[in-house]
Amino acid sequence: MFQGIKDKFKHKSGVKFLKDELKKPFATVARTKGITSIACLVDLDQFENPSLFYEFVEDFNLRPNAVKIIGYKSYYDKNSPYSTPVFSDKDLGWKGEIENSYVLEFLNREYDMLVNYFTDENLLLQIMSVKTRARVRVGFKEMDAQYNDLILDTPIKDFKTFKQELKKYLKVLNEIK
Repeated sequence: MFQGIKDKFKHKSGVKFLKDELKKPFATVARTKGITSIACLVDLDQFENPSLFYEFVEDFNLRPNAVKIIGYKSYYDKNSPYSTPVFSDKDLGWKGEIENSYVLEFLNREYDMLVNYFTDENLLLQIMSVKTRARVRVGFKEMDAQYNDLILDTPIKDFKTFKQELKKYLKVLNEIK
């Protein structure tokens, strides 16, 4: 019972952290143009094939290690092998901290672009989104516009169309050739 109360307070503390963070401008990134590194924040409960994001390497002529993917699952078994680093609700700590080594590693980098690949309001994904240092943020129309600079209107299950639309807009914005 105590754990349930503690989790509720952690959640409330996370919501407050998120509200406060959304009032501030996102952290700036040193580079001003061009996509050379991409962070992908993926809701694995909605989209089960995160390895597709590695196609960005070829599509945008990136270095092989330029794409970093982290996935969210509402529940995951630590003993199950996942091809992608995963975090879940049980990793939520106090004041919006996410206590997971994959998350810490992911957030320690700067990226040119963050792909917010989720459409549902989700506290942990939203906290990860605001904590990730990225110059350009891309996501879906279902999410609040304050999370993304570029908003695409494609179904989350249709990665091919998402990728085509993203490429088209990045060319228009002179981010890729």
